[in-house]
Amino acid sequence: MLEKAYEFTIGKEKIIEKIVEDEKVMINHVVLEGHTGLPEHYSNSNVYLIIVKGTMGLRLGDEEENEYTKGSIISIPYKVKMNLNNVADGVLEFFIVKAPHPDYFE
Repeated sequence: MLEKAYEFTIGKEKIIEKIVEDEKVMINHVVLEGHTGLPEHYSNSNVYLIIVKGTMGLRLGDEEENEYTKGSIISIPYKVKMNLNNVADGVLEFFIVKAPHPDYFE
């Protein structure tokens, strides 16, 4: 087999899991319950957020918060302060693609 298959958890409760981690890319899967979020932090690579369910509130740096819904892909450059929340009652589910792998910047 040339391909490698990866699995991720299907659920409605909080999940933060690494799916792929190799020398070129890191892919994480996140599920957040209504009106919860991730701690404020800085992007440690070029980050791509792929929303598959729900509504995300995202504030970058000193900008106003923007809202994004399923079907959106948001690109965030390296070393940007991020504040990410589920702004709705339902589940927010998204993937985080970091390319290159954060080790590249260390």
